[in-house]
Amino acid sequence: MTITAGIDIGTGAIKVALFDLENDQEKLISWRSERVRQRDPLAIAAGLYDHMLGEAGLTRKDVAYCASTGDAEALPFHTGHFYSMTTHARGAIFLQPEARAVLDIGALHGRAIRIDARGKVLNYKMTSQCASGSGQFLENIARYLGIAQDEIGPLSKKADNPEKVSGICAVLAETDVINMVSRGITASNILKGIHESMADRLSKLLKTIGGLEGVIQMTGGLALDDGLVEAMKEAMVREKVTTPIASHPDAIYAGAVGAALWGGYRHDKLKQLTAKRAA
Repeated sequence: MTITAGIDIGTGAIKVALFDLENDQEKLISWRSERVRQRDPLAIAAGLYDHMLGEAGLTRKDVAYCASTGDAEALPFHTGHFYSMTTHARGAIFLQPEARAVLDIGALHGRAIRIDARGKVLNYKMTSQCASGSGQFLENIARYLGIAQDEIGPLSKKADNPEKVSGICAVLAETDVINMVSRGITASNILKGIHESMADRLSKLLKTIGGLEGVIQMTGGLALDDGLVEAMKEAMVREKVTTPIASHPDAIYAGAVGAALWGGYRHDKLKQLTAKRAA
């Protein structure tokens, strides 16, 4: 039994994944996430990690490699750290073996990543520093509209006349939304307009990495937003991109999964190196 763990600390949520990688089999033990909600993310991550180990009948000493990613590098007990782009790439392959590109949309930015069959990053592009293509921006708009995050997708899909919003700047877009509310535009049409604006930017971003084939796998928190997923599929048609794009119900765990799997790979390499030195 070779136990590895991946801990991904994001702006909005903590994700932890546990794997048993014995005999080259990627056996998922469990994965879990928890919202940060203005609490200490390192304490949340440690508590969630220990709770999951306890549920599996394990302790920290049983873990061969504990890999961190995202903002988890400061965890005092991690074995090694991986850049989040590489972990999302590897996690996408676990979720969808046919994936050859990843669209990672988190709280602060979006990333288009071209990958090979092993999850190695071949090319990537990121959105600009402006937050209008991010989860944080969408969360702020939902708060202004007085709706819960899990209502965003379903409401967007009910739109009958989406209202165009600025796709350039988060500040301008938020001003647009304030004006729309004052004009009596429904929340559904506002949200759909925002989704369309985000999808237009993200689909163009995907085109810049070139060589799109296989499946484009969406990861990150916004991959669970059904309204954005629908808008992305529509935007890809407008951009004449024929490569299918898909989400996954567990897309939020891609970073933690990738960290655990890359951790297992690094553990094996270190073990082989140690054996060679001893020979």
